[in-house]
Amino acid sequence: MAENLLSVHDIGVNLGDRWLLRGVDVSLEVGDRLCLVGRNGAGKSTLMKIMAGLAETDEGSLWIAPGKTVSYLPQAPALPKGMSLSSIVQHGTGSDGDSVIPPHKADAYLTRMGMDPNRLSDGLSGGESRRVALARALVKEPDVLLMDEPTNHLDLPTITWMEDLLMTHTGALVVISHDRAFLNRIGSGTLWIDNGKCRRRQGGFDGFDEWAEVILAEEQVRREKLDKRISSETRWSREGISARRKRNQGRMRELQDMRKIRASMAAGAGRSSRMMTASTEGGGQIVLEAIDLTASVPAPMTIANPPQKEAPRRTLFKHFNQIIRKGDRIGIIGPNGAGKSTLVKILLDQLAPDAGRVKMGYGLEASYFDQQREALNPDSTPWQVLCPDGGDTVERQGQTVHVKRYLQDFLFDEYKVTQRVRTLSGGEQNRLLLARLFVEQHNMLVLDEPTNDLDMETLELLQEVIADYKGTIIIISHDRDFIDRTVTAVLAFEDDGRIITHAGGYSDYLARRQKQQSQKPSASSGKSKAVTKPNRPDRQHDRKLSFKDKHALESLPAEMASLEASIKATEEKLADPELFRRDADLFQLLVNQLNSERELLARQEERWLEAALLQEDIEASASGEDR
Repeated sequence: MAENLLSVHDIGVNLGDRWLLRGVDVSLEVGDRLCLVGRNGAGKSTLMKIMAGLAETDEGSLWIAPGKTVSYLPQAPALPKGMSLSSIVQHGTGSDGDSVIPPHKADAYLTRMGMDPNRLSDGLSGGESRRVALARALVKEPDVLLMDEPTNHLDLPTITWMEDLLMTHTGALVVISHDRAFLNRIGSGTLWIDNGKCRRRQGGFDGFDEWAEVILAEEQVRREKLDKRISSETRWSREGISARRKRNQGRMRELQDMRKIRASMAAGAGRSSRMMTASTEGGGQIVLEAIDLTASVPAPMTIANPPQKEAPRRTLFKHFNQIIRKGDRIGIIGPNGAGKSTLVKILLDQLAPDAGRVKMGYGLEASYFDQQREALNPDSTPWQVLCPDGGDTVERQGQTVHVKRYLQDFLFDEYKVTQRVRTLSGGEQNRLLLARLFVEQHNMLVLDEPTNDLDMETLELLQEVIADYKGTIIIISHDRDFIDRTVTAVLAFEDDGRIITHAGGYSDYLARRQKQQSQKPSASSGKSKAVTKPNRPDRQHDRKLSFKDKHALESLPAEMASLEASIKATEEKLADPELFRRDADLFQLLVNQLNSERELLARQEERWLEAALLQEDIEASASGEDR
């Protein structure tokens, strides 16, 4: 029998007007790797803080096995300023209970995360701060490791490294995350918080959705039965209460209790968010053109390199050229600090490049989702964020909606509408940013890490909005599953300041990179090949478009549009929940058709992109520009 390391028993947390958590029991044993999931505001972070001994309860108790250690990675780690990263990992923040870690061990963890141990903590990005906090949590090698959104702001190589490390963790692990790919790999069980209750399921996370749907369907049946009983009891009370008042007070109290139960059931079941964008029509076919862009930033400060008047600079990218067309869905991926946010700010004319220029298309109206949430005033309320000039309504798709009603679509309870932004959770702040974004008029959305802190239901709705959006979309994200579901091409930050275009999503990019690596000659062969850019034809070949290339450029856009329309129609048919029960053969036929059409569309997009890039190269050469 596995050793019990930590338990919470009959936990209850009361918010005054409602119970956030009630009757929660969780035990952690050696070998547990649990995914803690639930809607934003359901109480996930609160439960994790209770397990870490950092939050009080109104009911219940916490037990930690004698001699066992617990390490906690918060959602928003705060690091002290002016310290070397090595010192922070060795000594923590100086709070009670911080143990001293050997310097060589702290430096090894930081180095494996791509961080210079001698670097000072001033000026760290969000991803860099999280990596330092993650090193601090992992280096202790605790018996119980509690991690709140550990993948937020982390780049994909670091996430993969962390997954490998967590798979070897010998104690117990509890993780809050929206990253499905991450949860699918590490999870051996799931804790699901819903409507104040906590349910536990053993098994990989990939089976969670089906399990949750069964539970929700059973609860819907119980709600319907309770509704019928309430209706019957209400009719009885109206017909005969005056004659049987004294004799049937107990039955009346039972009716009131049933109504309270039904109200609590509805609180969890009836809430769902609806996102609709306020996109504007118009604008040219060419949205943006990046011409020979180069950008750099000051080099990080270290103990050996203190602040200087003219600090050395680090090049982020150089000689970047790209045409972004109307309707493009582009993902930007790369390591932390590579320059992804800098690139989009240059494209939006919020920053000036070191060299090169950006040509904006006619009629461009862009809206920007900032991962740092700098657009949110912490002292404002959600109401004030949406109505900065006063009033109580917003306009969405040409209709006037009361601000409270609109915020309900983003899962904001009425009492949250007038709370200060600083009191909202990270997920609630991100939902507020999305709410503000979706009442703006725009034909291009630029989303910088939009998935951070969002629950899975909101993520799925955001994916649907992106799929339906008629304008152009640029997404920076380290969420592999989200990128795969939302974009048709990626800009990948690679070595030596290069940004390379790849057709498809993250999985397509990764497969292509692995294939390229496998085809590289070994060092012992003594042979070398000329390095060429992926997806671009050999520059030594004839610099003319072939008949096939011209035909692809002319015919493929219409063919792809037709395929996209067919795919959408097929998806709408498959969305019918009764289709499989009504006609299983037709359902399977449509599934096969959908898969075939998606594969064909991906091939056509890649072929069109190849021809378009060749055409751009030829046009650039003809005009004397080196692309």
